[in-house]
Amino acid sequence: MDLEIAVIDDDDSFRVALVESLSSLGYQADGYSSAEDYIGRVGGKLFSCVVTDIHMPGMSGLDLMQRLFAEGSTTPVVLITARSDTNLEAKAAAAGAVCLLRKPFEINDLIGCIEGAVSD
Repeated sequence: MDLEIAVIDDDDSFRVALVESLSSLGYQADGYSSAEDYIGRVGGKLFSCVVTDIHMPGMSGLDLMQRLFAEGSTTPVVLITARSDTNLEAKAAAAGAVCLLRKPFEINDLIGCIEGAVSD
């Protein structure tokens, strides 16, 4: 199964490294520098999963999730963050995220979230 993953993160080096890691594992991965960049460039393209940072300038990852779901998207979303806010898990779960990963995380943890989300 060819999975196409959108990676949205304002940290250029992290985003590039994550896209390269996913690509090296056989996934089709595209990187976007912001939620607005993703919305503006994706058009009608459908992804198997969206991996997005929560805290970004402009639209946050949570805001992006809410917008996608409001537009009828059923694409699973994995949220990532470098912050340690105590209530983020509850916010992520309430918003419908399949996982919340805290940076730095192991690529295998992300793969587990993605594979689990797309197999449901």
